[in-house]
Amino acid sequence: MKKNHSSDSKGLFWLYGHHAVKAALSNPDRIKTRLFLLPDEPRPQEAKSSLATTIVDRQTMEKTLPQGAIHQGIALEVKPLEPLSIDDVVRQTERKPVSTVVILDGVTDPHNIGAILRSMAAFDSDALIVTDKNAPSETAAMAKSASGALDIVPLIRVTNLARGIEKLKQAGFWVIGMEGTAQKPLRELDIPPKIAIVMGSEGEGMRRLTLESCDFLAKLPINSRMESLNVSNAAAIALYELSYKLKA
Repeated sequence: MKKNHSSDSKGLFWLYGHHAVKAALSNPDRIKTRLFLLPDEPRPQEAKSSLATTIVDRQTMEKTLPQGAIHQGIALEVKPLEPLSIDDVVRQTERKPVSTVVILDGVTDPHNIGAILRSMAAFDSDALIVTDKNAPSETAAMAKSASGALDIVPLIRVTNLARGIEKLKQAGFWVIGMEGTAQKPLRELDIPPKIAIVMGSEGEGMRRLTLESCDFLAKLPINSRMESLNVSNAAAIALYELSYKLKA
């Protein structure tokens, strides 16, 4: 069985694929240690001259990365980003007239989290908030699914989600929980300019305390033949709806 080399004891891990690597290279807050390229892959313009760059053969690249990694001939060894807090989000958004953050309660799949980050970057969201206990750490799989958004949208980890939600409320955010049994679709709500939208896990949904912390509940109007959508798909639709209404 092939060893997974995506991370090491120093906390370093490998990003791979053009979008993830170029976004990390462009992020001044990301510490980069090594860049691997296949012989026919040009050195990205985003890479600083001080970054150690090694031309490797395909076998070396594939031994370095997780099995089956679609690397597109490029890989970058990095450190995880320095953690931010709810207070950082509040400071960064306090002067913005419109702001959207996403809160995930019980979503644990790194591919789903990465896909949600990608949608958030597309719709100009300000932060993704997850629980520290259950959410996965930064991984190559998350970064690949995020297609560069891991270095664009801040990922905030909190130990107490209800307390984090309360801080957002004190900063002027209104909290909308996405719940299939809600009375109104999201598009029918009067949307305040600062919104925190909460998505629960596909199986259990939001926990009771999280549900009780929401100011409003809303649903996506889907056909009754399907009970629910994948959480990343639901987040993308909800963010589109919010973006449309906030710009109207």
